[in-house]
This record gives sequence, structure tokens and C-alpha cells, in this order.
Amino acid sequence: MCSELEYIIQHGVGTTNRIASQSELMRLFQAAGVFHYDGNGVEGTTMRDLNFTALDTYFSDYRIDFSKESEEDKQRLLINTDILNEMGQTTIAGLLIFGINSERYLPQSGISFGHFSGNQLQSELIDKQNINGALAYQIDLSLAIIKNNLQVPSDIKNGQRENKRLYPPMKVFRELIVNACIHRNYAIIGSKIRILMFNDRMEFISPGRLPNTVTIEKLKVGVSYAINPILIKFMDNLRYIEHLGRGLPMVYQEIRKLGGEVIFKELGDEFRVIVPI
Repeated sequence: MCSELEYIIQHGVGTTNRIASQSELMRLFQAAGVFHYDGNGVEGTTMRDLNFTALDTYFSDYRIDFSKESEEDKQRLLINTDILNEMGQTTIAGLLIFGINSERYLPQSGISFGHFSGNQLQSELIDKQNINGALAYQIDLSLAIIKNNLQVPSDIKNGQRENKRLYPPMKVFRELIVNACIHRNYAIIGSKIRILMFNDRMEFISPGRLPNTVTIEKLKVGVSYAINPILIKFMDNLRYIEHLGRGLPMVYQEIRKLGGEVIFKELGDEFRVIVPI
């Protein structure tokens, strides 16, 4: 029995045997682990599209004074670390981590946040934010926005303030934002990561399906997978990843401690994590 990828290449897409588009083939190859989209060069970009201050900070951890290197050595260093490709273009991973105005070239790379007054999308919208920029900035800002939107009713008892509602710890939300950013399929154009906050839950929605070898049950016990290995390498070096493959089990266990259940769901070309709050 041939795989979905092999079948589409041989027979086309859908009932009309339509030839798969370049975008569809790239997504299929990535899902099959044949190639990694985050290593692709971004057309129209050069080294000038990178934030040299961020590069200085990053390479200083390796005792490299990036700012004092010659232009030739800078380019060689950036190519060897997968920030540039051999043609001098930024890679997708390089632009996402170190880029200036990365959304100009990768408009799908941002995060949309929406806070609703009720439990449905039709409820009144309390807050709406579009978050762009380098991934580390997106993660930090998204977490701050979530924290600002979580309403914590409290009472005064015995002269002390006591919270009446207990939310999951912030490390749960941080992990889910990081997970969405590093595992989403950046080959899917026109679809951003979405964070939706309702009265009873939060939903973290990232474009792209799970790889063929990964099931939802495996996620709960700690399976490690890397759709974007270059991106993961950078985020690991920047200390946004503590234990690859252990984040979602932590989320699952923390929510169970509060008496709730996390829902992992694939819907079309999206992966969704639903957390009760």
C-alpha cells in the first residue's frame, strides 16, 4: 500500500486527478519528513534583513564577536549555522528568529489573539491582538497578553486577598505558545497561529497536521517530533525549549491536577489544543 504522498505524486489530487501544486507537494514532503521547509531560502531577502543586535547576542554565547567579523566571515558563519542559505538568502528559520519585519516576507508567521465574553465565536469580542515579529518576541508578548486578559476575581478574608478562581500555571500557556510556533507548518500560506480565549477554555490552533508517525495518544506521553528542526535548534539554544517532547505531557498533567482534561484535536489542516480555564 503506498503512502498518501506516493499516491498523490502518482495519481494527482482529488477526484479530478488534478496535478498537485508546488505548495501542496511541499506540505506533503514536509509531513513525510522528506525535507524541512524551515531550511528554505526566502526569496528577496539578504543578510540586511537580519537583526545584527540579536545576532551579536546569540553568537556571544559561543564566544564569537559577530559584529567584529569581516563581511565575508559573517556570511560564512550565517550559512554554516543555517541562518542564510548558499545563495545568501535568509532561511525561513533564520528570518523567523533573527529577522527584521519578518511578516513582510512571511505574513503567515504571526499570531492572532482573540478574547471572547462567552463560550462561542459569536460572543462579544473583548480583546483582539495581532502579534508579529521575531518568534521569541511573539511568544513573550502572547504570554503577557494572556496574563493580562485572565480575570482573577478575589475576596478579602482575614485581611488577605484570596483568589476565587484558579487558572493553570503560566508555564502551561507558555509551552502551548512555543509548541504552536515551532511545530506549525509554515508552508501553509494565509493561515496564522490563533489563540482564542473563552469563558470556559482557551484554544491554541496551529496550521498543519501531525506527522504520519505521531498520534494524539503519543503526544500525551511524550513523543518527540521535529517538523522544523532548524527552528527547534535555535529555540533550544535560546532556552525556549527545556525538554523536547515533554512539554505537552506536562500540560496534560497540570490540567489534570486541576480536575480538567486537555483536548488534542486535528481538524482539517490544523492542530488544536483546548485547555479548560
